[in-house]
Amino acid sequence: MTKVLKQADNCYYNELLSKHTSWKVGGPADVFFIPQSRSDLSDFLKSNHNKPITWLGNGTNVLIRDEGIRGSVISTKKSLNKIKMEAQNSCRVEAGASCMDLALFAEKNKLGPAAFFSGIPGSIGGALVMNAGSFGHETWDFVESLEVIDQTGTIHHLNPKDFKFSYRTVKLPFPLWFLSCLMQFSESVITTKSELKDYRNQRLKTQPLSEDTCGSVFKNHKKGHAGDLIERAGLKGHKIGGCSISTKHANFIVNEGSATSKNIEDLIKYVQKAVRKKHNIDLETEVRILGEG
Repeated sequence: MTKVLKQADNCYYNELLSKHTSWKVGGPADVFFIPQSRSDLSDFLKSNHNKPITWLGNGTNVLIRDEGIRGSVISTKKSLNKIKMEAQNSCRVEAGASCMDLALFAEKNKLGPAAFFSGIPGSIGGALVMNAGSFGHETWDFVESLEVIDQTGTIHHLNPKDFKFSYRTVKLPFPLWFLSCLMQFSESVITTKSELKDYRNQRLKTQPLSEDTCGSVFKNHKKGHAGDLIERAGLKGHKIGGCSISTKHANFIVNEGSATSKNIEDLIKYVQKAVRKKHNIDLETEVRILGEG
């Protein structure tokens, strides 16, 4: 058994990442760091000496392999998670804040349209990395400016024009991690409680929200939604090891309680092969696959 060695209240050695991912799989991180502040994070990066860094938010939309991640994993789930109003119709959102928290904040402060964020399972940092979206909107539609940090611990202030982004893809100008973003919303649209309730009910009807998943596994294709393509390939309910394709929504893979990362990755590859054979379409993963197998 891997021994977890505690260095300080916010830094751990050999921390099992299965405890920090929504799929509940993944091996250990060499170092697992929870920054308490920007200066704390900057000091850590300055002392890291260019060793590998992996950033982890809410642990959704990521598959960490069974042998874990070498180098350091920085977690923002319990820190850097504040949201505050700035000017009229805009707010500053830190990377560790959950997308659901942003949706609730928007409703409380009469900002919108932001109910769609309730359909994104991860953190704002993760949503920025992949331009996450739901219900017809995408994260970067509302980004006005960004605060980022580089490998040396230096903080930069950037604008959306410094990035190239498209459907579920963002190209960074240099190696960086998001600290916060300023989001600008409409002057004429607000987020309502009834809208949030409707979105929640819609997701409950169509997605396995009560089960251990990462969110959507594959990107939609121009020839059809990934879930529909997988279902038409006859894969709903297909199982490998301790995981299966959800019978509720075929673009979700469920950990039934005993899955390994290898089980899930094997099922992902099986789906890609079957969809290619059935539809002559190559499905791209939306989920990030990290670490050593």
